[in-house]
Amino acid sequence: MMKLSLLAAALTLAVAAPQLSANVGADQAAKLGGELTPVGATKAASKDGTVPAWDGGLPKNGPLKDFYPHPEPLMSDKVLFVVNHENYTKYAQYLSEGSKELLKRYPDYVLNVYPARRTVSWPAFIYESTKKNATTCQLQGTDDLINCTQGFPFPIPTNGAEVVWNHKLKWRGDNVRRYNNQLIVQPDGSYQRTTLIEDVRFMYANKEHPGTLNANDHDYLNYLSETVAPPRTAGTFILVHDRTGEGNQGRVAWLYSPGLRRIRRAPNVQFDNPYQGTDGNQFYDQVDMFNGALTQYNWKLVGKREMIVGYNDYAMSEKNVSLNDLVRPHHLNQALPRYEIHRVWVVEADLKPGKSHVFKKRVMYVDEDSWNICAEDDYDNRGQLYKYNEGFSTFLPSVQTVGAVPQVIYDFDSGRYFVTAATNDSKPNDFSITFAPDYFTPAAVQKRTLR
Repeated sequence: MMKLSLLAAALTLAVAAPQLSANVGADQAAKLGGELTPVGATKAASKDGTVPAWDGGLPKNGPLKDFYPHPEPLMSDKVLFVVNHENYTKYAQYLSEGSKELLKRYPDYVLNVYPARRTVSWPAFIYESTKKNATTCQLQGTDDLINCTQGFPFPIPTNGAEVVWNHKLKWRGDNVRRYNNQLIVQPDGSYQRTTLIEDVRFMYANKEHPGTLNANDHDYLNYLSETVAPPRTAGTFILVHDRTGEGNQGRVAWLYSPGLRRIRRAPNVQFDNPYQGTDGNQFYDQVDMFNGALTQYNWKLVGKREMIVGYNDYAMSEKNVSLNDLVRPHHLNQALPRYEIHRVWVVEADLKPGKSHVFKKRVMYVDEDSWNICAEDDYDNRGQLYKYNEGFSTFLPSVQTVGAVPQVIYDFDSGRYFVTAATNDSKPNDFSITFAPDYFTPAAVQKRTLR
């Protein structure tokens, strides 16, 4: 009887212990820089040539403090075809469910599809550290990373969670100050604007001080946002220390409210709690398409497919394009976005039994060259398509990074949409900024509010 009890206990522990993903062998890692790009994308063109071969991407150029310049090679490109309300079923194999719904609902919604340009490149040190990670980095459960340093942790992913960690840990410069315009757009096209100043220190993908994630090293990002407009929410600060791991080991956050005049811990700054000042149109884990802990979901890697996605969208961020130019009733001004056919990883996230989230299921489409989440279909607890999260992937040559500029969240229940990470009508993002060691501390934030 005792032997049976010990066996049962051992089996229980084995089931309860977080699964450890296997890193790839040297033979697989050797493909990086060969048949695969240095960050794990397929280097060759697609069979029909729709997706071209990767030839190294665009080179680094320009100052670190800059808008998103329109690269010369793309300026002469012409529209190949237009997907619209009448013909979208012809292109269904290339479309997300969210795109199909927008095309079905709105006769004036179109996708202008241009030749695909694989513009993305990364710094040499990211290529080097990524190749090392391929044979050393492991993921325990969904949120504990082991033996990972600086580069993409999983260039040859074996599960969906690894793909999402590649998105979360991509190189974005050592530091950045971002001027973020957010719009809550009503069905008639009227909108409410909120302006944030967002400061971020990246401790993992860092050139000067490469970060390592291991048993005792968890921090990978510090974030501080200050709301500067409108007046009713101005002076609100959100401070986040993002770490690997679940529970107390993971994210730690603080909120300063002008009404309370003090900074306090904010455990709700995560998951499907609405981001402060967005009127429920953006959840905390929708910032940067997806962020925070993965623990709420089971993650499945479906594979790759070719899709029409927003890509190389420099025209949306040009200096002469205003926020008013972006907005139209029901959807963005679709004359501005550039769409291309690219290969993406498809990742499905299904809510774990016993966990709570507004989204029962999420389907993410992740660009193979940048590991940037291009789009996400979000389903409610009835299994109905609820929101569509679209990020317009844009490569910034001065830093050699990619971001969703802007990001748009469509709500199919209310008919509203939400725009964030819009750089229009503001200063350029500053990647040359540095922060004092104690800048991202509750005490430093409290001190700023007393000035």
